[in-house]
Amino acid sequence: MNKLQIISDKNNKSLNIKNILLKKISSNNFQNKNLTIVIGGDGFMLQTLKRNKNSNKFFYGINSGNYGFLMNKFSSKDIIKNLSKANMVSISPLEMIVRNKNNQIKKSIAINEVSVLRQSRQAASLSIKQGSRQIIKKLISDGVLVSTPAGSTAYNLSVHGPILSLHSKKLSISPISAFRPRRWKGKVVNDKSKIVITNLNPSKRPISAVADNLEVRNAKSITVKINNKIKFNLLYDKNRSLQKKIKIEQIRKETS
Repeated sequence: MNKLQIISDKNNKSLNIKNILLKKISSNNFQNKNLTIVIGGDGFMLQTLKRNKNSNKFFYGINSGNYGFLMNKFSSKDIIKNLSKANMVSISPLEMIVRNKNNQIKKSIAINEVSVLRQSRQAASLSIKQGSRQIIKKLISDGVLVSTPAGSTAYNLSVHGPILSLHSKKLSISPISAFRPRRWKGKVVNDKSKIVITNLNPSKRPISAVADNLEVRNAKSITVKINNKIKFNLLYDKNRSLQKKIKIEQIRKETS
């Protein structure tokens, strides 16, 4: 039987928030059978969403980690009001299909990004296509990543990729420490694109492919596309929407 769920990671802060929340929900007789409250950091939220990829539930995150971009700030005083008035955003993940050196096929989904990384001291040698159209014939780099708008402020931002508006219907392809061509900054493509990344020298320059936090080693080719059959319904406090958080990052200047 469906019921309101509260799940948390194991750190003390999360467990304390969970105990406070249980008391608040009980005393206010709050109930929403289609709601899952997730207490932790962004990584824990990503794991939870992936475990529930076939669920139609709504997910409200409460941050007890460091940054908590996908989460809401906890307020003991306002939590019931925030839960009642939260706004929903629906996002679809990337689907990663990897063929490894033994020609085995492995699939996974990624909510933030798919990253392709060199697996040894040798830089990766990659070709990148958008469907049948060549984006770059040969990229020598530490790797490359494909990011969703929701993930464009995560690893993508750290490698100086563009921040995408939540409803842009775009994906970002960003190089990681490009060596040749040294000044290639990547490309923004339509989110209907099928992106194919091929290892040009798998024996000498092995690579791994990572979907958020799931790694497939010794990849020969990686296909990345949006899986529109999967929808994650995320809830945010009225003044802290995901779209607003992304806009803040777009105008933020690094100070130190």
